[in-house]
Amino acid sequence: MILTRLGEPCLKTYPLECVDLLRRARVAFQAGRTLKESFRLAQLEAVVRILEEHECDFVDALGRDLHKPRFETVVSELVLIKNEALHAINNLKKWMQPQHVERNLSTSLDECLVVSEPLGVVFIVGTWCSPVQMCLVPLVGAVAAGNCAIISPSECTAHTAELLHRLIPFYLDNECFHVVLAGTNDLPELVELKFDHVFFTGNKEEGSKIAQAAARTLTPVTLVLAGKNPCYVDEHCEIANTAQRIAWARFHNTGQSLVAPDYILCHTDVKSRLVQALKCCLMQFYGSDPRESRSYGRIVSPEIFNRTRDVLWRSGKVAVGGQVIEAEKYIAPTILTEVEESDPIMQQDVFGPVLPILTVNSMDEAIDFINKQEKPLCVYAYSSNSKVISRLMSETSSGSFCSNDSVLQSLMVALPFGGVGASGMGSYHGRHSFDMFSHRKSCLLRSTRFECVTYLRYPPYEDRNLSLMTWASTLSQKSQGWCQIL
Repeated sequence: MILTRLGEPCLKTYPLECVDLLRRARVAFQAGRTLKESFRLAQLEAVVRILEEHECDFVDALGRDLHKPRFETVVSELVLIKNEALHAINNLKKWMQPQHVERNLSTSLDECLVVSEPLGVVFIVGTWCSPVQMCLVPLVGAVAAGNCAIISPSECTAHTAELLHRLIPFYLDNECFHVVLAGTNDLPELVELKFDHVFFTGNKEEGSKIAQAAARTLTPVTLVLAGKNPCYVDEHCEIANTAQRIAWARFHNTGQSLVAPDYILCHTDVKSRLVQALKCCLMQFYGSDPRESRSYGRIVSPEIFNRTRDVLWRSGKVAVGGQVIEAEKYIAPTILTEVEESDPIMQQDVFGPVLPILTVNSMDEAIDFINKQEKPLCVYAYSSNSKVISRLMSETSSGSFCSNDSVLQSLMVALPFGGVGASGMGSYHGRHSFDMFSHRKSCLLRSTRFECVTYLRYPPYEDRNLSLMTWASTLSQKSQGWCQIL
């Protein structure tokens, strides 16, 4: 049993119950319940209604779980989900239409098309960093693509998980969509129940276990995994704006984010000015005592608090912040200087309000440093020189890239977002979510006419027939490829 902070029981969903929910969802899918456009639109509209009619409940739940300010809950959780749902509603008809592809000589009278068909029953595992967004944004894509879905919110944010568990059955189809309350250790066992796709957000260790469990049943996965997101600050940049945008991105949600800048690679010439500008930003954002600020949250759990505090105390030198209160799970917005690559904070993922600053003497040194590490989910670069931005973008590899701002590239419905290498696989948002949860089936609709041409491919094989086929392939070889007469 998971307990909420008020001591209210949040009943765990046990494996046998999950088996039954999966069976019900699969029966509903096989009956064709999700195939019609009207059904999908109705479910997407229901998602919008959940957000509109229960905004205060989500604000309350996230306030209890993360001490999250109402502004952050509405803007970074609810509005983003609503935008995704409305975008899907407005484009669903177009997405569902078969896509016709170019025909060649032998198929000029046939139809060549790609049909997007739903995968089946998908499993969506959310993370505690953005516990509503990372459950419902993928759900929008799954619904739009015509799938049934089982959602597993993070057990760390118990109030939010319980709220989703309570609301989803009131708004979405009770046979097609379910919420399970499972612990982190239970997830691999659930994945082995055999879904048609698994979408997971979280850390690399848990993501690896999910991928291994999915591989045993040949289940495809999308993994969005935490890592160390570098942020390069060039000597040629507008320091005040740079500091403001970095400080917002790093300390938003008390630093508990998959996409925030994890460390700064700062040109030596601007380090002192950047540190001073960051100090001013923190004073402007949260006042002289962030603990009293209504705009500043708390760490989600004692475990993550202890881990963040320990690496904070064993890394670099505190330039600002550093105060901790264990009973409140409070860590002040902290900037570290004199950080070395070997320091603990550079060796592990940090989900907390700590921003280490390392110095480099050139852009080349920054690029080399980034490329020595595993591929991150995001790379950020701040510079007024377009050539600097171009080089950082083209000479590093990451799931996403953003210049002169942070985080925003991960929120746009028109841009695919996901990891590469150690930061994950697959991408989502908007049409990309629809495609992720669809099988793009190749379809060739032929007639039985023109056997006078196709007979050339049949045995017994004759040199004359081979010569004719070879000649035919040269007619449009550059654009169509070989053996089009088949």
